[in-house]
Amino acid sequence: MKLLLIGLISGIVSGMGIGGGTILIPALILFTTINQHQAQGINLIVFIPVAITALITHFHNKNIELKITIPIVISGIIGSISGSLLALSIEARALQKIFGVFLLVMGVYQFFSKVRPSKKKTF
Repeated sequence: MKLLLIGLISGIVSGMGIGGGTILIPALILFTTINQHQAQGINLIVFIPVAITALITHFHNKNIELKITIPIVISGIIGSISGSLLALSIEARALQKIFGVFLLVMGVYQFFSKVRPSKKKTF
């Protein structure tokens, strides 16, 4: 039951574009016997169908600009290969701490960042 709840919450967060891994990875580590490397691997597998579903929705609502997306995807693929190789060479406990610091920095950034007005009109 707890895995279903973790999946549901991370799926909702993913669909919002925030990134379900911010919920999924810590939840798997805290509430199961999975280590950091396994949690990150599971997150990547879970990400595929969740991302496809969110992508279809955002594409349908014209929230994707392909001119911007293509260079990011290409450099993201290169970065993901580099990051995966790097993560495999780091001890699980150290990787967990690095991930925690990353989440903290992103949280502080989001907390203090300015809210930009939406370009979409709502009626």
